[in-house]
Amino acid sequence: MKLFTFKNAVYAFVLLFSFALKAQQWNGLTLYSNSGSSIAYLIDTNSTVVKTWNFTGGGTGYSTHLAPGGDLYRSVTTSNVLTGGGMTGKIQKWSYSGTLLWDYTYSSSTYCMHHDHCVMPNGNVLIISYDVKSAATVTAAGGTNNITVWAEKILELQPTGLNTANVVWQWNVWDHLVQNVNSSLANYQTSIVNNPQLLNINYALQKDWMHMNGIDYNPILDQIVVSSHNLNEWYVIDHSTTTAQAAGHTGGNGGKGGDFLYRWGNPFAYQAGASSVLNVTHDAHWIPEGIPNAGQLTGINNKGITSPTQQTTVDRIITPRNNYNYTITTGSPFTPLSYTSRHVSPSYTSNMGSSDQFPNGNQMICLATSGYIYEIDPSNTVIWSKSTGGTTPQAHRYTTCYINNPAPAQPVITYNNPDLVSSAATTYQWYFNGNLIAGATSQSYTPTQYGIYVVRTTDANGCVNVYSQGLDYTPVTAIKYASNKLNTLTVFPNPTTGKIELDFNGYLTEDFTVSIFDNMGKLVLISKNETKIDLSNFNSGLYVLTVSSPNKISINKKITLVK
Repeated sequence: MKLFTFKNAVYAFVLLFSFALKAQQWNGLTLYSNSGSSIAYLIDTNSTVVKTWNFTGGGTGYSTHLAPGGDLYRSVTTSNVLTGGGMTGKIQKWSYSGTLLWDYTYSSSTYCMHHDHCVMPNGNVLIISYDVKSAATVTAAGGTNNITVWAEKILELQPTGLNTANVVWQWNVWDHLVQNVNSSLANYQTSIVNNPQLLNINYALQKDWMHMNGIDYNPILDQIVVSSHNLNEWYVIDHSTTTAQAAGHTGGNGGKGGDFLYRWGNPFAYQAGASSVLNVTHDAHWIPEGIPNAGQLTGINNKGITSPTQQTTVDRIITPRNNYNYTITTGSPFTPLSYTSRHVSPSYTSNMGSSDQFPNGNQMICLATSGYIYEIDPSNTVIWSKSTGGTTPQAHRYTTCYINNPAPAQPVITYNNPDLVSSAATTYQWYFNGNLIAGATSQSYTPTQYGIYVVRTTDANGCVNVYSQGLDYTPVTAIKYASNKLNTLTVFPNPTTGKIELDFNGYLTEDFTVSIFDNMGKLVLISKNETKIDLSNFNSGLYVLTVSSPNKISINKKITLVK
């Protein structure tokens, strides 16, 4: 009896200990697909495979990501004219059930998509592409090396059919170069360090020059971050521009067009003279809302430690962001001068890799070349691991709620004087100029200052934060919205025998004034906030009805009275 009790006590302790360990893990399903593989796996925190995708059309090129509802996006290695590490050339979208929904190739002798991609709130996809420049073009831009260069560009693709897409936005690094060797060229500046918003064409120039590899989108800021393997930097770019503005140096929320808003990791690249922190980097991304250290940038630093042995690190920084821009002292590097926080991995991946941050403070790191995925708690204790048996460029974990429930529609902000109003949802959060407005959690928000407003919503499932496009609230915006709403006005019946009704089609909820003038221009009736007007006491004839809003916007309608 004593022996039985002891055994049960030990068994209960083991169960309790196992449960405690399991409780520390961030519950969810981890997605990975090895390089060149035609299979993707979804595994639970017991490393049990709960779902596989069997692909056609080529092996996985670099990254696989799940969208809300379980659709899978993957980059695919195809037959390309351009060849090199990370080259893909194609992107596919697969349903959770395994149906191919989109199979788009972007590859030629002068461009080719490569490495990572990012799905946006509007359903479009950001991709990275090489952009081949001839030796003559390089020389004409002030390059001192007479060589062909694979520059970089970023495209936003809107899927339109199984094999088609529209390029709805584009950014080219070639539009944002600087050099100090040829004063006759438009991109000449005497000082490189005083122009960190531009890329020095003569820094580490080679054929595969930047080798971008990771891309992420911040919907609150409407900004993109990309990581550069060869230049050891992270770059933040304004996505709120038009394509034309992205090719220039003005416009967008940050006012700088397509110039770099921020860069970090290697001040030598713009002659700032500080120590380089990044030494081969991948997977730059923002830590999303709802997770400790949200809004900070993080990424893989493959050679973060080189002595006494090489070890890969996950570095995290607090950026000097001020609304949509990032502060810098002229002639100095962007801060911080070193990482804010660092996790040192137990081994080394010479290439690729990724990290995920979780709401409980845990992190999951993928060491690509060894195919080792592991999760750590806030004290850096490894509490889960998986060996994939191959090269695993990235791995990402998702909750079952996220996988099983499609994202709600992207919210839309409208202006109903004096309020900004979100389309209907379950929860709301408002932002101003990229900053959360504390307590602004209702469907409507009354703006107190001019600037750019964004709303975040969730549906009843609460799995996914969905962000609106920014609404630039200015005096001009207010007038434009008031005018648009007045233009929805219909008056009926017309002709009328006396009584008329005003219909704003549900748009106008603000105060308004109705004025009636006879055919001689004399004011014969005035009312406020009345949608039903009685003209029975007036003579037959032509009248003009004027509706005015508090913004001093008005619209006229001719009314024929027949008695």
